[in-house]
Amino acid sequence: MTTVAQLRKAALALPEVEEGTHFGMVAFSVRGKGFASVTKDGQVQLHLPDSGAETAVAAHPSGERLVRMGTPIGVRVPLADITGKDLNALVRASWFSRAPKRLAASLADAEASAGSPGVDLPAGIGMPATRALLGAGLATLEQVAQRTQAELLALHGVGPKAVRILAGALQERGLAFRG
Repeated sequence: MTTVAQLRKAALALPEVEEGTHFGMVAFSVRGKGFASVTKDGQVQLHLPDSGAETAVAAHPSGERLVRMGTPIGVRVPLADITGKDLNALVRASWFSRAPKRLAASLADAEASAGSPGVDLPAGIGMPATRALLGAGLATLEQVAQRTQAELLALHGVGPKAVRILAGALQERGLAFRG
């Protein structure tokens, strides 16, 4: 069983996501394109391509296809009937289906380079923080040291825990955040 708070966390960890409302529902968009919302009765609505929606409905029997003006646009699943892991995966798939191609490619590239040589970010900061830092062009601790804590916290996906871990890693190397 998941909650609106978990949906919010999953959505806001992705690049350039904004939270707002759509017809009175909590809704999330990327560059003005809605990709996820939650109804007042607790159903998450996700824009997905046909194949993704078909897979989601098969995995979640209480879910149903979303159709707008005769065109399938995604899936609706009760939050109570979905695990956090599945929700995260569906939110990411929905984001990728609605994000501009260059932004989606940038995130995919950042994720692919997370374990690459030249990237020395501590694994303990978590994938959302790693994605956010790589997306901002910060692949090394030396680059991270050029930023303030406030600048890092302003990145979606970087929270206080990630900043504490980064501070410890910087200190081990004799570095610190900028002023």
